Amino acid sequence: MNPLISFLADKKGSPLRDLALLALTFGIAFFAFLGRLPLIDPDEGRYAEIPREMLEKGDFVTPYLNYVKYFEKPPLHYWLNALSFKVFGLNEFAARFPAALCGLLTVLATYHLGKKLFGRREGLLAAIILGTSVGFVAQGRFNIIDMTLTFCMTACLGVFLLAVREGEARKALYYRLFYIFAGLTVLAKGLIGVVLPGGIIVLFILCTRRWQILKEMRLVTGTLLFLAVTAPWFVLVSLRNPEFPHFFFIREHLQRFTSKVHGRYQPPWFFIPVLLGMMFPWTLFIPRAISRWREDRKGDAADGILYLLLWFLVIFGFFSASSSKLIPYILPVFPPVALLVARAFSASFEKEAGPLRPESIIGGVLLTIAGTGVLLYPHVIKTAKLDVVTASTLGALFLCEGLLLLFLLRREAVRTFAAIAAISLLISIIGPPLILTPLSERKSSKEMGEYLRNHAGADTKIYSLMLYDQGLSFYAGRRVILVNMKSELEFGSEQGNQSAWFIDYPTFCRQWREDKAPFAIVKNDDLATVTGDILTTKPSVLVQDKRKALIGTP
Repeated sequence: MNPLISFLADKKGSPLRDLALLALTFGIAFFAFLGRLPLIDPDEGRYAEIPREMLEKGDFVTPYLNYVKYFEKPPLHYWLNALSFKVFGLNEFAARFPAALCGLLTVLATYHLGKKLFGRREGLLAAIILGTSVGFVAQGRFNIIDMTLTFCMTACLGVFLLAVREGEARKALYYRLFYIFAGLTVLAKGLIGVVLPGGIIVLFILCTRRWQILKEMRLVTGTLLFLAVTAPWFVLVSLRNPEFPHFFFIREHLQRFTSKVHGRYQPPWFFIPVLLGMMFPWTLFIPRAISRWREDRKGDAADGILYLLLWFLVIFGFFSASSSKLIPYILPVFPPVALLVARAFSASFEKEAGPLRPESIIGGVLLTIAGTGVLLYPHVIKTAKLDVVTASTLGALFLCEGLLLLFLLRREAVRTFAAIAAISLLISIIGPPLILTPLSERKSSKEMGEYLRNHAGADTKIYSLMLYDQGLSFYAGRRVILVNMKSELEFGSEQGNQSAWFIDYPTFCRQWREDKAPFAIVKNDDLATVTGDILTTKPSVLVQDKRKALIGTP
């Protein structure tokens, strides 16, 4: 048997060897070329600028963005990024390192959980499924909070499941870790660190009628441990900023969930195609994975599978019901899905041939069509955003994966799994840098920011008209005056006297004529109007991209 096939099919093996191989293999997927592209606005710029200002101010309690208070998220991701900047310097690699590390740690945690619950093979397969889910890896290469949240929540829910196993010798340790990671989950993204794990655990106890878990959980000492992790920051930030509790708990939690205050409304079914696409083709095997629960309801793994199903359904349902939706929100459901699919694959390995034939046919056909479409896309659509090289590379990989699935229809499931994993890994390594390159060209402020860092004097004013790309502040290392623009900084603009930093358009035109050698960021569509309105000496276009221009006096 092929060594790779033998490795995947083996039920035994060294955990340390497995972890080392997984870390090495998927470390490439998460970290290769991580710092090659500039930060993409708005998210990457925002989550780099806040920790940069923390380091500059020496204040790790009150988050600031463009030098005004910014309370939309708790500080864990900011702290990790600030630490990364101290180690690696102020650069793109450092900004993305914590999220990428959390992505890799989630893969390793999934292996450990699967191994403990079902066995070495299931843990290994689950880690491979998660690490070759292109959407998961791609999101892990962004500087976003959601991957930090995903690792913390995976660890939190995972160690709880290990703690409630019958005969578990390390119950006390796992329960302590549960409360610690629950606290870190809250510090990563707020009250969902309590609401979601709490909902899953309550439903699990109700479904299994294992009331003794409530006694085992050490609720009193566990709550104290949870508070030891979370309370210091919440108390300090509230004492220093009395306006924090109402904004954070009411506006950023209650109103975000129940209203369209952030303008992120999507229909309830929004996350269905998101999940299917981000984990494709592994998602084709979800129905088979769920059907396994019927077969295992009376087996030793029944409670574990039920818990994983609840983990998936509660989080998926919660965010589907929310009025505020963004693609990364459902990243925490990827580990339980990977574990359930891994169990289905592991069971199919025991059969002689063709046990996954329906899914392989569907996946093979869809991938073949997708690959052909991507190959033809830049040749048919003249305004295509994918260049020929990118389209040819990705299209060829999709096409190969589809044809391989069709070719392996009558082969063992282990070969099907290996083929999907190998090509999906290649796509995960090659795809994100190729796809993100044109996106970074449209949505990065690096060139303008670095120009300002090198040419703007300490007293020179920098204006941004009707837009604010947070990466501009990061690369310039400076505060920006916002003209007719507040957006997510509206709350911060109302704290203290910020009138000099949030101005209207007539004030900008007047100040421009009075200022000494100012700079301004202007949308390309508004460039002619703005230059006409502020003319004393015609400003020069110093840097320009597809969306905006940096202007200044000669």
